[in-house]
Amino acid sequence: MSRRVPASLMTRFASPRYRRLVTTMNISLPDSLKAFVDEQVTGAGYGSSSEYIRELIRRDRDRLHLRGLLLEGAASAPTAPVTAAYFEALREGARAGGSSATA
Repeated sequence: MSRRVPASLMTRFASPRYRRLVTTMNISLPDSLKAFVDEQVTGAGYGSSSEYIRELIRRDRDRLHLRGLLLEGAASAPTAPVTAAYFEALREGARAGGSSATA
């Protein structure tokens, strides 16, 4: 499954502004890891190994961000217990147009 890049996106990537934002990094991999990356690129429909690696880095960045938020929450002061009424108030707020209620 190959992904086609829209012409508008290609134009953006070819612009001088984008070229200034992108740098190159060379990564050495043993043959077994290179073969694995190639399989993932082919099997998952990535356009290149660079696209696959960028996706992995983004996922890791997001995972670390989420971990930080979880640790921050775990270190915060306790709040009132969350009850069924609390979740019902959230549902009602969502039904009313997105305003969230806290109980």
